[in-house]
Amino acid sequence: MTEVTPEGPARRTVATYTDYAEAQRAVDFLSDEDFPVEKVAIVGRGLRTEEQVLGRVTTGRAALQGALQGATLGLLFGLLFGLFFDTAPAVLGVLLYGLIVGAVLGAVLGALSHAALGGRRDFAAVSGMRADHYDIVVAESEAAQAESLLAGLPAVAARR
Repeated sequence: MTEVTPEGPARRTVATYTDYAEAQRAVDFLSDEDFPVEKVAIVGRGLRTEEQVLGRVTTGRAALQGALQGATLGLLFGLLFGLFFDTAPAVLGVLLYGLIVGAVLGAVLGALSHAALGGRRDFAAVSGMRADHYDIVVAESEAAQAESLLAGLPAVAARR
């Protein structure tokens, strides 16, 4: 299939893969064969968003996560402010103060932000984009060479 794009010359699909890793492997193979890969694109088709739910989030868990994040941020600020003190006890005091205040504020903000949702999103999730297949698209002027090279791409051994 040949297509003309607004950003340049006509391009042609030279290979299609169901897995992104395989499409990436094909482009890497072209690169290894000194093919001008700047004329190659991996185009995902049939895109959809997938969200993997990791678990339930309660107000307590949100407060704990907030406390950990706040403690980390407080410790960082404590380290920065600790640079202005000459004695070890003063530096340790600033670090401890930053750690405690950061943890408390983080816990309160985490709990409040979770409670503000009113139970509408009581779960943690990671989202990402997936495609049904991935096309290797090459400038029309280089397509025949790319197809010829990809014909020599070694098959992937079966995974156990």
